[in-house]
Amino acid sequence: MLQELDGPEARLADYFDTIAGTSTGGLIATMLTAPDQDGRPLYAAKDIIPFYLEHSPKIFPQRNEILTLLRMLCGPKYDGKYLRNLIRGICGNRRFHETITHLLIPTYDIKTLEPQVFSTYEAELDPGMDVLLSDICISTSSAPVYFPAYFFKTKDCDGNDREFNLIDGGVASNNPALLAMRPTGANAKLLPANVLDYGKYIVLSVGTGTSKSQRKYNAIKAAKWGLISWLCKDGNCPLVDAFTFANADMADLHLSLLFSTAGHIQNYLRIQDDNLSGEASSTDKATKECMEELVKIGKGILQKPISRMNLESCKNEAVENEGTNEQALIRFAKMLSEEKRLRTKRMKEKKVFSNGDA
Repeated sequence: MLQELDGPEARLADYFDTIAGTSTGGLIATMLTAPDQDGRPLYAAKDIIPFYLEHSPKIFPQRNEILTLLRMLCGPKYDGKYLRNLIRGICGNRRFHETITHLLIPTYDIKTLEPQVFSTYEAELDPGMDVLLSDICISTSSAPVYFPAYFFKTKDCDGNDREFNLIDGGVASNNPALLAMRPTGANAKLLPANVLDYGKYIVLSVGTGTSKSQRKYNAIKAAKWGLISWLCKDGNCPLVDAFTFANADMADLHLSLLFSTAGHIQNYLRIQDDNLSGEASSTDKATKECMEELVKIGKGILQKPISRMNLESCKNEAVENEGTNEQALIRFAKMLSEEKRLRTKRMKEKKVFSNGDA
């Protein structure tokens, strides 16, 4: 829609002040914001689906289930070599400060047991945080059980080593939309002075789908589970599902509350499908058939009504009389296009004034 409004060269990075992502979302966010040799985004949004269709089966090679269980007893399900080489090939030597718009990617440091959030804001202030984009993409997608943890070092301002021992950011922030609204360092002044200022934000939060509505687990079954069952049950990982779904929902709840209180709930759009089932709900079932089914599901979400979290039940519910997700995205695109025009106009006026003043 942005390309219909502003031309075929329009890219998401031209419109959003910050693009954030965790795990596979971190890789997508980087693909959309990292610059090519001409200073434009490496990937357009239309390139994401072909990328995943091509590479996912190699990232998640399907094996015999018993062999997989034996492998998981002594190490991660996948060695991650293909994914790491792929990411390094995409990102090259690009660093955080080079992104076209601000990028934010959460990770979790398994040594300090603390969240470690990487952002362009920090990279512009602290050389020790201006890390390789490839290192962070690998780190934020190093999901426990599935991929090995990732270690790397940088240099601080004094030339001292600074080490990171990182795993998937979903441990701390599977839905980073709330973090994306909080600039740090010198940009902290951009934080709203009060809740009413949240009306100045436009937030689009896109999930990768869950199977919550299927209610696959229950306490009677889980009471009998041991380590292996918690890590691998019917092709899923209940332990990972539990903590990733939970912290994503908490972010959605918090943002829904903020925008509702501010009276600008339409400025916040969360698109998520909680009705995935079968192989489509698996974290790593990357067969050609499953991937194509996910594409169909994604396109189908466009025609579904807008949904929001009920602040009392904490469940997402369809909203009456506000249209579909597609209609909401068209509305967002028009707001973003108009905002971009206004900013461009102000920059030109500022430049003219400055030249005239000189």
